[in-house]
Amino acid sequence: MITGAHFIIYSTNPEKDRAFIRDVLNFPCVDAGEGWLIFGLPPAEMAIHPSNGNNLQEFFLMCDDVNELIDQMKGLKVKCSKVQHLRWGLLTKLKLPGGGDLKIYQPLHARPKSIRVKVPGTNAG
Repeated sequence: MITGAHFIIYSTNPEKDRAFIRDVLNFPCVDAGEGWLIFGLPPAEMAIHPSNGNNLQEFFLMCDDVNELIDQMKGLKVKCSKVQHLRWGLLTKLKLPGGGDLKIYQPLHARPKSIRVKVPGTNAG
């Protein structure tokens, strides 16, 4: 049975980015060994978009109020991009200490309920 999702952010400075997610965003984590932190995430959604190729994914975090989030990040000296007003949400990008961007948006689209997936032909779920 599907019980969750595991996302990976690749980084040229994973130690700094792990510390940022743990200490600034306050995500709960466990050490899977040798400093490899695994972070708990809030409920997730998934969408399928058209593409000319396969095996392409994007990762976004969501928030209730993007401007409030930006104000909080400014207070922590975290750089955020200017808000982009898109059809589906209000998007900003946080600059991670390792140099990458973390996309965060305030959804303007309908949101599904979180569910527990049941695999057909099993009694699990």
